This record gives sequence, C-alpha cells and structure tokens, in this order.
Amino acid sequence: MSLTLDDVKRIAMLARIGLGEEEAARTLAQLDAVFGLIERLQSVDTRGVEPMTHPGEMSLRLRDDVADEPQRRDEYQAAAPSVERGLYLVPRVIE
Repeated sequence: MSLTLDDVKRIAMLARIGLGEEEAARTLAQLDAVFGLIERLQSVDTRGVEPMTHPGEMSLRLRDDVADEPQRRDEYQAAAPSVERGLYLVPRVIE
C-alpha cells in the first residue's frame, strides 16, 4: 500500500493538522517507510509458530485473595445524607 501526497494532505485535513508542502512530503516518506516495514513483516512465514502472550518465560506470583483492610462501610456512610442497604442514595438526574 502506498499513499500519494494528496492522500496525506486529505488525512491531515481530516485530523485537523496543518501541514505545509515540505512537511506533507516528509510525512509521506515516513508513512511509506512504515508501510514498507509492515509489508516485510507480513511476508514472514509464521506457520508452526505458537502464539505467545509474552516474549520471555514468565510465571505469576500468586497469593491468597484475602481482604486485609477492615470493614468500615458503616463509619464512612454515617456522614452521608441518605443511605439504603449499604448504598448511597442520590437525587435522580435523568428522567
């Protein structure tokens, strides 16, 4: 895929980016280089390669899922103007 100078100018206009002629030409060259790299990556044969979630071997450190903070809901809600069944009540704003 290759872009033209008009394509770059249109993209810049849609993105509300002001590009001069020189900047547009420089941007076109940079985008062409990126598209060239993408084409090279797509041409690599990856059949038989297992998908990876991370490039290096990793093991997660696991710990017990235990709450270590004291339950202070009643203390926090004591200052609220309106509470029902542990939930803060607020005025309706959407009808």
